[in-house]
Amino acid sequence: MYERERQGMIDKLVASGYLKSETVIEAMKKVERHLFVPENVKMHAYADQPLPVGEGQTISAPHMVAMMCELLKLEKGLKVLEIGAGTGYHACVVAEIIKGGKIYSVESKTRLVERARENIISAGCTGVELIEGDGTEGYEKEAPYDRVFVTAGAPGIPPPLIEQLKAGGRLLMPVGTRYVQSLVQADKTTSGDVKKRTLSGCAFVPLIGKHGW
Repeated sequence: MYERERQGMIDKLVASGYLKSETVIEAMKKVERHLFVPENVKMHAYADQPLPVGEGQTISAPHMVAMMCELLKLEKGLKVLEIGAGTGYHACVVAEIIKGGKIYSVESKTRLVERARENIISAGCTGVELIEGDGTEGYEKEAPYDRVFVTAGAPGIPPPLIEQLKAGGRLLMPVGTRYVQSLVQADKTTSGDVKKRTLSGCAFVPLIGKHGW
């Protein structure tokens, strides 16, 4: 089911330059986005747009998932921290790319955590651990992480996320106002310095928590 729609989405993302590497392309082919959206929007599951998933949250547009996965330079065996699990789609795409590694995904909303767990099982996704909590605090228990990415916007990068990023690691996060942000890439050097680069504009839901809104 939805194979033609999913392939059409992939073809468009490749043609528009969002999808480039074979590993990300194959992951987005394998992970079925329609399993991660509510029944009333399934007909739009493979449209390149964010969709409402309840609790005032959205599932990111496919082009944003593709862009972030490409920018993170993911590899097999990495340990990754995601802030904002939503319904679990982005985490499963990452898990598929980092086979043999682990992604820890923090979500503050109980109902979304429950839904994400169900979706991940339904999709047959492995290598994902969901944690309910304040994502702006990261997840110190398993730190440090090779990669960190955030799927909600805040005025700045929460300090705990920088602290929990491994030297040589990369972080991606939307930074700006409640309604409009820019995607920021932060690379931690081997000496512990952080070099930031502002990328494209974007619009994510607000990151709620101690170091967010």
